Amino acid sequence: QDSGYARLLRRQVEEVFRDNRMVAVCQYNSMPDEDVVLMRHYLRKHNIEVKFVLNEIIRPVLSQSKYKNLVPLFVARNILLVSPETKAKEMLRVLKGVPQVNLLGACIDDTILSRQGVENFAKLPPLETSQGQTVGALALLPSQMSSLLQLGSLHLTALLDQHIHQLQAEEAGSPAEPPQSLGTR
Repeated sequence: QDSGYARLLRRQVEEVFRDNRMVAVCQYNSMPDEDVVLMRHYLRKHNIEVKFVLNEIIRPVLSQSKYKNLVPLFVARNILLVSPETKAKEMLRVLKGVPQVNLLGACIDDTILSRQGVENFAKLPPLETSQGQTVGALALLPSQMSSLLQLGSLHLTALLDQHIHQLQAEEAGSPAEPPQSLGTR
């Protein structure tokens, strides 16, 4: 029989996964309280919260959700590092100094990642930078296409100008100049 407290805890787990873009699953080994407070402080600076979870609460919730592939990570004492933003780089930087907390995997923007996947994600440039590079590349293509399309008409105009010059020279009675190569200008 479910207690009201267990239902409340399960609802809180559901909210964590629904309301945050980054949920990292970490193995938690005992550490002094002062170190826990310090770790929480450094993570909070980056808008990352630490959530202590019970496996008997989180496993049933995840097994009935789209995050069921995370269930095997919950076998020992675990904590969740959650953030409404994707702060993987900052999280990894803080965890580097806390050997008692081992990153096992994460769910970032509804994508389940291994530890290596999180590390690779942290190396990606910010979304705004990628969008700017894409826009720049897309703007370059029409510019190049326009230049290529204009090249033919410029070449034709140069040939017609040369032909007119030759005709005018013949009418004036002077010998026509030898045609200049267009590539030597």
